[in-house]
Amino acid sequence: MWNEILSDLWRVYRGRLLGSVFGLFIGAMFLILGFLQTIFLLICISAGFFIGNKLDKKEDLLEWLDRLLPPGYHK
Repeated sequence: MWNEILSDLWRVYRGRLLGSVFGLFIGAMFLILGFLQTIFLLICISAGFFIGNKLDKKEDLLEWLDRLLPPGYHK
């Protein structure tokens, strides 16, 4: 019975539940770490996610860096 109820809640309100948990986590980080440390940590997590996403899609990171950095920087 409880499994059915929780399964229905997860199926219907998945985005709201994940968003609420994420918001609670970020709020706790602001309280524990402070503003600048939390922002730095979020930037590092985002960069790691971005790089991992590129690797999962089998994209070439050096090609992406060549487009991002000025010409002649990477040899």
